[in-house]
Amino acid sequence: MLDVLVIGAGPCGLAAAIECGRQGLDCEIIDKHNVVHSIYLYPTHMQFFSTAEMLEIGDIPFAISNDKPYRHEALAYYRRVAKHFGLKISPYEEALTITKQQDGSFTVRTRRRNGEENVRLARHVVIATGYFDHPNYIGIPGEDLEKVTHYFREAHPYAGMKTVIIGGSNSAVDAAMELIRVGAEVTMVYRGDAVSENIKPWVRPLFDSMVQKGHIQLYLQSRVVEITENSVRIESTKGEELQLDNDFVLALTGFRPDRKLLSSSGVQLDQDMEKPLYNPETMETNVPGLYVAGVIASGRNANEVFIETGRYHGRLIAQHLNATAQS
Repeated sequence: MLDVLVIGAGPCGLAAAIECGRQGLDCEIIDKHNVVHSIYLYPTHMQFFSTAEMLEIGDIPFAISNDKPYRHEALAYYRRVAKHFGLKISPYEEALTITKQQDGSFTVRTRRRNGEENVRLARHVVIATGYFDHPNYIGIPGEDLEKVTHYFREAHPYAGMKTVIIGGSNSAVDAAMELIRVGAEVTMVYRGDAVSENIKPWVRPLFDSMVQKGHIQLYLQSRVVEITENSVRIESTKGEELQLDNDFVLALTGFRPDRKLLSSSGVQLDQDMEKPLYNPETMETNVPGLYVAGVIASGRNANEVFIETGRYHGRLIAQHLNATAQS
């Protein structure tokens, strides 16, 4: 039986496994994808807002030539950290259920990519799953068309195309700037009065300039209400409607953690924000021995927890496990 089973091989899950290992605990990680899959899903040429130092785990330096790392550098870094610590990771193994036994341990039923089911036994479980598998759907007609995606990888497929971006966050602005460079016809639609105040400071003036010059059509206080094969229908808060010819839609409306595994395991959730009940000093939930780490500890606002803060959750967990063992 394992001392600790970590579910999720993102940065926060890796950090938790490292800290548990430092306490001498036998620990393994499972993930339904591969290591740091959420970062893999980031846009191909994305540059982080955070400095490399703020993304470090396990006290391993994240050495790069620039102050702020790019996606490919982060992927390489976390692979290197996992190898450095010899973390035992089983990729493409999804946790299906977590059941607490009478002796206080846990039975975790899993399924591998080939469909084979497995049962893992652990004294403690850490849920460190991310949120990139679960986009926030708008719920409008046409959202399920093939031309619509909630993920932006790179601009090349949209070269010369009429492309609508729904959203006003960093991801939406970054996508718009990349699309302009390949000659796409870019329209942004956002329900707010202005795009996010948290736009990267080195990007904001360039974006504002593209809007002022008319290279990006920006519709604020507006929303897309219908998508068809050849157009989108936009409605403003004043009730004005506009129909635009359109080839592709990037619905960059954010993501949310999947809490089914948590709730089915007996973890209580806050009704308003769907935030799990846990002790912030130990990260232990209301189910003794079951912990949360990373963005899964947040409510509906996934931006409440970042790598920068979630990477320390594992240390709190490992210290609590060590203190519990000695008491």
